Amino acid sequence: MMDICWLCVVLAGIAVYLLTQFVRFIFADADLTLLWAARFGNKPESKLKGKVVWITGASSGIGEEMSYQLAALGARLVLSARRENELERVKHICLERSSLKAEDILVLPLDLMDRASHQEKTATALKHFGDIDVLINNGGRTQRSLCIEADLEVYQALMELNYLGTVSVTKQLLPHMIRRGSGIIATVSSVAGFVGAPLATGYAASKHAVQGFFNSLRTELTDYPNITISTICPGPVISSIVQSAFTEELGKPVDTAGDQTHKMSTERCVHLTLVGLANHVKEMWIAEQPFLLFCYLWQYTPTLAWYLTNVLGKNRVQNFKAGLDADSAYFSKPKVKTT
Repeated sequence: MMDICWLCVVLAGIAVYLLTQFVRFIFADADLTLLWAARFGNKPESKLKGKVVWITGASSGIGEEMSYQLAALGARLVLSARRENELERVKHICLERSSLKAEDILVLPLDLMDRASHQEKTATALKHFGDIDVLINNGGRTQRSLCIEADLEVYQALMELNYLGTVSVTKQLLPHMIRRGSGIIATVSSVAGFVGAPLATGYAASKHAVQGFFNSLRTELTDYPNITISTICPGPVISSIVQSAFTEELGKPVDTAGDQTHKMSTERCVHLTLVGLANHVKEMWIAEQPFLLFCYLWQYTPTLAWYLTNVLGKNRVQNFKAGLDADSAYFSKPKVKTT
């Protein structure tokens, strides 16, 4: 009788635990490993203060917000993007929001597609600070066009920018980290780096390439356990990335960026990213529901994930063809454009 009572207690405990985890997952906005680190792991301020962090794509979106939060933590910064005036604006705000001095932030204009310049740019950053502790590969562009309508040059530009540009900067800095025996190379990929994404075939391909490269590089560096290779996979996040998206032709702008309010805030995405870096998390899924659920479905039940992706993706494509906002169309019924 006593054994049965104990068994009931154990089963009840397991049931409560599973129910608790289920409720947590419903309200989760990141993978459970990352959320555990946010609750019980190292705090970003304890691990990133005083570090030298090089951020590409620092002039807007996630990279801009990352600059602000790192500056507030006391990290010294190398800010890179193509638009020097925007980088100066970001630097000014960083100085206003922190105790950093002007020499603690280096504005380093960088074009990821100009790979011939990356060696010189890396040397400039190292000369200014002596060391680079963290590289955050954040620069890149997304895509809003159907495959059948997109020029091949669009696909080439996406691979040159998102993949080869990222690899190039990484290869320039990696020997320095190997000589030191430590460092963090973090790359902002996307949920589209391991799932299918309609209207973003070239973008998804470039992010799949990024995932494959850094997953392989991580294994090559097992002799250097203090070098962390981290990939960051956000879902929909409020940023300016849609405004600068590639369309079916090079140089053709997006008609409208659409409603962004249904997306995760940039501040929350960056905070979770810094938590992951402070705890050396190798891969982070950062997305609100139901996109986080899709990450797990693609990982563990791909057949079901394919079915749901096709159902929801069909709505998105039909709305896009009707000239409506594609980003908010996953869960709305197909519509007809009105004039």
